[in-house]
Amino acid sequence: MRRLAALFVLLYSLPANAAPALVESYLQAPGPKGALKGTMLAPEKAKGPAVLIIPGSGPTDRDGNNPLGIKGAPYRLLAEGLAAKGIASVRIDKRGMFGSRRAIADPNAVTIADYAADVHNWIKVVRNETGASCVWVAGHSEGGLVALASSRSPDDICGLILLAAPGRPVAEVLREQVKANLGNTPLLGQALSGIGSLEKGRHVDARGMHPALLELFRPEIQDFLISMMAADPARLAADFHKPVLIMQGRRDIQVSVSDAEHLKQAAPHAKLVLLPDASHILKTVSSTSQAATMVAYAKPNLPLAPGVVDEIAEFIHTAPAAF
Repeated sequence: MRRLAALFVLLYSLPANAAPALVESYLQAPGPKGALKGTMLAPEKAKGPAVLIIPGSGPTDRDGNNPLGIKGAPYRLLAEGLAAKGIASVRIDKRGMFGSRRAIADPNAVTIADYAADVHNWIKVVRNETGASCVWVAGHSEGGLVALASSRSPDDICGLILLAAPGRPVAEVLREQVKANLGNTPLLGQALSGIGSLEKGRHVDARGMHPALLELFRPEIQDFLISMMAADPARLAADFHKPVLIMQGRRDIQVSVSDAEHLKQAAPHAKLVLLPDASHILKTVSSTSQAATMVAYAKPNLPLAPGVVDEIAEFIHTAPAAF
């Protein structure tokens, strides 16, 4: 049964005396109505640790790309870097999207708990494929919240790797964002009222809202927003007592260093790594301007920022992951 989930295998040939050849396998895990799909990249014949990479918000695919303009492939680059250091990884498409589109009919009809359940289905597949006793869960951005939610059932998880993950409740972050963008405009009160309703688990009637707010309060995503707002990242981090790595770029314009510090304060046992010149997708940028960020987002051949792969690999290889 070990190879049942593998649909295709490709060997990467490397020069003599270099890193070992890498094996790429296309895997699937059970979803609600159809298969979830992902890609495993591993050193050939390796029996070392394995990482599950959980993608960020919106239509972000297993490589970390997004049809809204993100083409930097950060998850693929991370997988390649980890494999070169003896660490297998599986990066996945979220239920209802891309390769996993048959898993559910409506990709918006999800909750954070649904994604966390998918994490554990994937962990079973990864353990079966690699023989690992447990799997490291690496979540990027929204995926960090999913990783934290999955840690409520920690038995099959070696530890967490939180990459540019929120450290505060989503409602708090949204309030901060709308105040910064809307200021004292007439829309601010309507926006804050809507966030408050979702935070309390109540749907918002968007029909009377200003068109500028409809993207945030679309009816089809309100259940997902309610589920996100019900999760407190810091509380979840505090309740997880296995190894945790918190990695945050100082030039991230989407998630702040204060979020990483909130997580570290909640989980003092965690290791905090702040990367001085890294963007939200963990690539080097020259400033915190939106222009510099978007340039990095569009370059798949731009490597990950220095320290990303090395810090994660060292953490995995040295953390006490046998529980």
